Amino acid sequence: MRFGIREVIFLLVLLAVPVASFWFVFRPQNDEINQARKEISHKEQVLESLEKATAQTSDLALRNQEVAEQIERIEARLPSDKEVDVILEQVADIARSNSLTLKQVRSEKRVPATAYMEQPLSMAISGQFERFYAFLLDLEQLDRITRLPNMRIIRSKKEDGVIEVEMTLSIYFESGYTGGAS
Repeated sequence: MRFGIREVIFLLVLLAVPVASFWFVFRPQNDEINQARKEISHKEQVLESLEKATAQTSDLALRNQEVAEQIERIEARLPSDKEVDVILEQVADIARSNSLTLKQVRSEKRVPATAYMEQPLSMAISGQFERFYAFLLDLEQLDRITRLPNMRIIRSKKEDGVIEVEMTLSIYFESGYTGGAS
């Protein structure tokens, strides 16, 4: 077989077809594929961050619900302004059960404490120190929210182990409370 110009041109065209198809078809397609892979990778990263945010959102919703339940439990310990007298009677009963003498109870001006009110009660109590300590432990076990912002303990000079206490007992309550037991 003889190679003439026609055969050489045919051979060159035959070799030029794969080179041209690589240059004009496969190379641009590879660039598009690489670009698509980069976009897919970026979108996967965005999806992962969205999944994390969504998981946090459900965790936050659950946490918000837990906080709301805790607030409800605390608010259940707040009496209405009608129940403050009941709590005062409970405190007097605790003092009597611990053999303490409740010399004086004086109601002071109510203090607004954010959404709730605080009713300070000045009290003078006397009795044995051990019994007073038991009184404080019983007071701590009350279902209601109370605090002792100040307390002054004076040792009796007449009797050994006897003290006189001047203290302020603050009772927190809901001022606008309309429902519940009274």
